[in-house]
Amino acid sequence: MDKKLKQRLNILFNPSSVAVIGASNNTGKLGYHVMKSLNLCGFRGEVIPVNPGSKEIMGISTAPDLESYKGKIDLAIVVVPSKRVPDVFLQCVKKEVQGIVLITAGFKEIEDPTGSKLHNQLYEIVNSAQIPVIGPNTFGMINYYKKLNASFTPEFSYLPEGHVALVSQSGGMSHLLAFMGMRAGTGFSKIVGLGNRLNIDFPQMIEFLMDDPDTRVIALYVEGIDTAGELINVSRQYKGRKPIIAYKTGSARVGNKASMSHTGSLAGNHRIYKSAFRQAGILHVEDSQQLLDTAKALATCPLMRGPGVAILTAQAGPGMAGADICENQGIRITPFTDKTQAIINRLLPPLALRTNPVDMGPAWYDSSALKGIVKSVMEDENVHGILLFMMFASANVDALKGLSDILMDWNQKKPLLSCIAAPPGIWDEQLDILEKSGAIVNYPTPERASLTMAMLWKYNLMINGR
Repeated sequence: MDKKLKQRLNILFNPSSVAVIGASNNTGKLGYHVMKSLNLCGFRGEVIPVNPGSKEIMGISTAPDLESYKGKIDLAIVVVPSKRVPDVFLQCVKKEVQGIVLITAGFKEIEDPTGSKLHNQLYEIVNSAQIPVIGPNTFGMINYYKKLNASFTPEFSYLPEGHVALVSQSGGMSHLLAFMGMRAGTGFSKIVGLGNRLNIDFPQMIEFLMDDPDTRVIALYVEGIDTAGELINVSRQYKGRKPIIAYKTGSARVGNKASMSHTGSLAGNHRIYKSAFRQAGILHVEDSQQLLDTAKALATCPLMRGPGVAILTAQAGPGMAGADICENQGIRITPFTDKTQAIINRLLPPLALRTNPVDMGPAWYDSSALKGIVKSVMEDENVHGILLFMMFASANVDALKGLSDILMDWNQKKPLLSCIAAPPGIWDEQLDILEKSGAIVNYPTPERASLTMAMLWKYNLMINGR
């Protein structure tokens, strides 16, 4: 990416001033919702509503056009009809705007050839001026560390800060993943709707996010790519520096056709994409849930450095369910070392399952036994990842409290994923503390925790070849 374009892309995500061109007091207009988003997220910079028909919007004095505003403008969010956009872009160039979020639709994704002509016209304007554009036909973007919600969905503001950056071609999938993230407690650094990609596409976003200090994991939702070779080359260049995960749709004939009408790009051969992703160090996942689950783990945990997993379960059934997933996904329910097995045999009665998976149920009432089992497994050289399963039963209400200290002290020296479940209000506070500290990454089912552990091993294999 050109150095100047990259510098301006950084300003686009970290602006001091934002103009909303097409701002409105009318709740039926996108310009209203963009203004509400900026206010709700708590953007600390200056907001300039641009609308020649209103003197004030949401208590802020308006400018009739960009030229009338005497200060500098870092970011312009454009929500005017498509036929007006070229004139707005020319004003942005004249005003030396550093970046644009173009929410407006009606360009190359429509059947009318005027859409493609307008798209090309806009590209020529910003290409010569080297102004980065997110969009067109996008919901917008959010930078949580800047308190910047430059989208038409104010509710994105409720997500917590975190270290997963989501880059998506689909506004609908961005909303789905964000709302799933709210329920799962997943924090995001950025959420970006690429839309129909005028001059900022997946390669440019990957290059930018690799240098973003707030991002640890890059999650991609992909439909069709015009510059697949460039994406692969950029990803290969940064292979292993930060995890990149991709969920690609459009494998079916109907999906391929839908991709063209939605994004203006063909989905392409799904098998070829998966192979290219693997060569470039992009971890491919099969669905939206797996994308979010894997990103959540990679943002917190180290990789599995070997294929051996230990399952510690407070009830036998969840352990069996997790073991099935692990073995089907190519990770091994490893035998413990003699030292570890001797400790477990001493702490658990013979009626318990004492080999891997370990049924810790008989130790519910004995916190020292629980800690001894978990600690010995953590330190076992055969174990490269730990799955901890505990379903609430009235008799084990204090079991999680007994394990909290050792989980916090361990602090993910090896990946530790869990399925710890209870009725609302019982373990919620303890789980929240453990998750926010990074001591565990918790999932609603043992199957999802186990599948995510397998993804940590697969990513390690792909990056390190072992």
